[in-house]
Amino acid sequence: MSQLAVIYLDLYNLIFDIISNIEEGSESRMSKITKIELVEFSFTVANSGPSEDGYDTIYTPDADGKSSSLAVRIETSDGIAGEYVGGVPLAVGQSAYLAKKIIGRNPFHRLDFYEEFKRGLRKYDKMGAGIIDIALWDWAGKRLDTSVATLLGASRRHLPAYASTYHGDPNGGLTTPQDYADFAQHCVRLGYGAFKMHGWTDGNVKREVDAILLLRDQVGPDIQLMLDPACQLRTLSDALRVGKACDEADFLWWEDPFRDGGISQSAQKILRERVRTPILVGEHMRGLESKADLAVSGASDFVRVNPNYDMGITGAMKTAHMAEALGMDIEVHGAGPAQRHCMAAIRNTNYYELALVGPKSGSSFPPIYACDYSDALESVGADGTFPVPSGVGIGVQYDWDLIRGNATNTIVFQ
Repeated sequence: MSQLAVIYLDLYNLIFDIISNIEEGSESRMSKITKIELVEFSFTVANSGPSEDGYDTIYTPDADGKSSSLAVRIETSDGIAGEYVGGVPLAVGQSAYLAKKIIGRNPFHRLDFYEEFKRGLRKYDKMGAGIIDIALWDWAGKRLDTSVATLLGASRRHLPAYASTYHGDPNGGLTTPQDYADFAQHCVRLGYGAFKMHGWTDGNVKREVDAILLLRDQVGPDIQLMLDPACQLRTLSDALRVGKACDEADFLWWEDPFRDGGISQSAQKILRERVRTPILVGEHMRGLESKADLAVSGASDFVRVNPNYDMGITGAMKTAHMAEALGMDIEVHGAGPAQRHCMAAIRNTNYYELALVGPKSGSSFPPIYACDYSDALESVGADGTFPVPSGVGIGVQYDWDLIRGNATNTIVFQ
């Protein structure tokens, strides 16, 4: 062997040894998930109670309605904890099923978890996956000392918002079409440039139509209006009547009008063909593939996504990119820090949903923040926007004493 070849071989062996030592050191320093705590907790919503059918929350004077939420805290071997509150208590079994499977794993491996969770919950709605994924994004932001929005590549710092109401009630809150119009004007004075009504739970078509037309008449032409009957209209013909009123009042969109549950492609295609107002469905369908099928079938004008429900920030961003590729807008459902970070990184979206609010009802959000983050109705800026949290991770601090002090169920894996 020539002297030059010997030199090259020695150099190769030296480089190989250096790389091996780096990899061994990196492996020994790799973060691992050591503990996951799931806490289901209760909180009180002032002046609220169940609707007549028992499935929705409406204004109920002098009543303290009970609600609940789900919190997660994921601790790792490097002493960092990813946290999130916003899970669905009905899905706590799914969250627990998934959490125990990632103990000892690398918390950066969110895409692996997404694929595993999707298959593991293939027989179910997958709503237990989102809270874990979002907490892992929070952990990643803290580990890398930056915000989730920055990790997603976002530069957007403020989000235009719409006020999204409770359902109508018989108790003097949102009881008449005029109540909705009065509340809409109040929201406009606060700074909101858009307003969405959730109608009454009895499917009264005439009252729904009257409210639609009155809203436009009293807020004027410059405020964007939306409608969400939340599947309360009973027939396709009822939905068509309401949709035609949305056309007349120049609404931006309408959602899930009738009792198909917002999932029937054939029914939505009929509505889309006969009503000019863009239809927004998909809130009740889970997963990227189902939403893609709905979009490409021509059954919806816009796509709906919620990081809490649709397998976290990972799932929500996959869905947003799918909609973008199809030239469709995607609207992020609900309020919260995860929604704000997602929306900041999505080009093809319009408004942040501040839900649910009413003229006399208490806040529907649990008082869980130990920082200045707020989704109160009055927290909107004068320009009609809400800020994207700029701190590390999802950018909020939680009051864990309050959460644990009101716990109704706690599950720990380690």
